[in-house]
Amino acid sequence: MKRVKKLLAFLLLSGMISSVMADDNSTVNGQIVIHADQPRGTINRNIYGQFSEHLGRCIYEGIWVGEDSPIPNTRGIRNDVVAALKQLNVPVLRWPGGCFADEYHWKDGIGPRDKRPKMINTHWGGVVEDNSFGTHEFLDLCEQVGCEPYICGNVGSGTPQEMMEWVEYMTSDADSPMANLRRANGHKEPWKVRYFGVGNESWGCGGNMRPEFYSDNFRRYNTFVKNYGTNRVYRIACGSNGDDTNWTSVVMANVGNRMNGLSLHYYTIPSGNWGKKGPATQFSEGEWFSTLRRALEMGELVQRHSAIMDKTDPQKRIGMIVDEWGVWYDVEPGTNPGFLYQQNTLRDALVAGVTLNIFNDHCDRVKMANIAQLVNVLQSMILTDKERMLLTPTYHVFEMYKVHQDATLLPIELSAPDYKRDEKAIPSLHASASRDKAGRVHLSVINLDPHRDAQISVKVAGAQTGTITGRILTATTMDAHNTFDHPDAVKPAPFTGFERKGEEIAITLPSKSVVMLEIQ
Repeated sequence: MKRVKKLLAFLLLSGMISSVMADDNSTVNGQIVIHADQPRGTINRNIYGQFSEHLGRCIYEGIWVGEDSPIPNTRGIRNDVVAALKQLNVPVLRWPGGCFADEYHWKDGIGPRDKRPKMINTHWGGVVEDNSFGTHEFLDLCEQVGCEPYICGNVGSGTPQEMMEWVEYMTSDADSPMANLRRANGHKEPWKVRYFGVGNESWGCGGNMRPEFYSDNFRRYNTFVKNYGTNRVYRIACGSNGDDTNWTSVVMANVGNRMNGLSLHYYTIPSGNWGKKGPATQFSEGEWFSTLRRALEMGELVQRHSAIMDKTDPQKRIGMIVDEWGVWYDVEPGTNPGFLYQQNTLRDALVAGVTLNIFNDHCDRVKMANIAQLVNVLQSMILTDKERMLLTPTYHVFEMYKVHQDATLLPIELSAPDYKRDEKAIPSLHASASRDKAGRVHLSVINLDPHRDAQISVKVAGAQTGTITGRILTATTMDAHNTFDHPDAVKPAPFTGFERKGEEIAITLPSKSVVMLEIQ
């Protein structure tokens, strides 16, 4: 017995006992209080936005197959992909990049397709870009999906005139050269294009600029981004790479009220090493833990950049636009390294849920977010293989979470023990709540622990609870994923692991799961 006590004392002092406790199969006990009587603001539906770049098989094969393809399509755009995206209520779609945007010259992508010039996509794989998917095709895609377009302009290699003419081409109803060129190319009426980015990653692939130099460029280019007719452009400036708070400080000071939004880019790299990021499947629990820990850093980034923005914009008039985010792994073995094709597992579903919870909780500042990317690239919603298509676990989280779009954020109090590993700790549970326009309360709650179920007591303060329903996304293994032979291996199912106990709701949340409860 003395030896056992000495061993326990040694483990406690060395910090090893926490790792032992984190690895057992005991149950986590947690409490959630939803403050339905303290609404905090509206969750902008654009937080659930998407991103599509001329990269790998995102545009070509993933979206665009051409009108002569045997794959069912409408004007060259895949019907199955459009149908899947409509189920998500996709609010906004960013295009054409990404790094590609600052080498894209929009006039190459209009007019008869057989006469459009070809180029080399120097950023992504060195493949030939034939420009068969251009402005008309993208805006047609947005109309088919029912989402708003968000176009990123070329500051890196383009001119103010080129940007000015693009906005005129798309949105002017005047008797003017660019509007008449649009009419000649088959679209009589102007489009509504509200969201426009003045450059992309200008600190890197968009020009390797200093924030002072970019600020001056924004002021110059933005001068020529005009409002035509009833179209009013929401102008988005290039923001920080991750934790570069100096960039935010300088741009806020030098651009100020000339912009409506300021972007932020952050990718979750499991290893923290861009040279060897880690595999998308067949990973260890250590890699599961490090991925979720780095995904949770999004909350710290949003808070730090928000604090800087608050100094000159305390009214929060300028939105934070997180227009590139998601998990970035090593590419799938045997695929083109420039195509960034990766599988998508239950781990990615949890990353998506955690990140969306964070954006919901900061809806006073975060006004749009665009996960990277839509199809076949990085943390995709959809994967395609010729005529076949599958929905990823990340897709299913977005579909479950769409109930938060345009809903009222309800603050929560959450208490639960940490999930610990290798002397590091992250929350074992993560959640957010909202109330929709019909008065229904939705609670999205995630169990990050891959081993232990959670017993959670939920109380809704300031509201009566009636009917309760739920849905769950989980699997038996951490790297469970959908394949073209087994496309439904990971998909939502009805959730019944709850019961009323007086004024509280008792939930049994399985390990490694995402649950959405609806409380009427």
